[in-house]
Amino acid sequence: MMLRTRRSTLTLMSLALSLVGASTLTAQANPARQVVVGEGQRVSATLSPGIRVGNMIFASGQLGTSPNDTTIAGQTTRSLENTEKVFKAAGTTLANAVKCTVFLTDVKDFQGMNGAYTKFFPSNPPARSTVVVAALVVPSAKVEIECQGMIP
Repeated sequence: MMLRTRRSTLTLMSLALSLVGASTLTAQANPARQVVVGEGQRVSATLSPGIRVGNMIFASGQLGTSPNDTTIAGQTTRSLENTEKVFKAAGTTLANAVKCTVFLTDVKDFQGMNGAYTKFFPSNPPARSTVVVAALVVPSAKVEIECQGMIP
């Protein structure tokens, strides 16, 4: 009986894995996947500012570079303002962010980034990871932030 139970379990696991693979393919062709473009943003051949799937928004990493403000606080603020635009275009706000990932080029900028970041999430902040990287795609960029959120 035990052998039969193991075979049944393995068969069910194989079936489940097949279905997961099939649903992944279906999701890629699913018209419910929508590109989201915030005010003043654009889609390129390789990047969408955001993707909405169902009641979830996935905002691409947003840089905060500006010729007028090269501080970590200024770049963090601008990055989150850009993220806010994507969330708004999707019909939600940063209050509904559930997970953010922050990429910094210098660990010494953590406190400055955190001070600006906190202003956007004064209570009930989303889960967050902060990673220090060697560089970002724009040489003057100090921070890039990506966020995922819920759409009510």
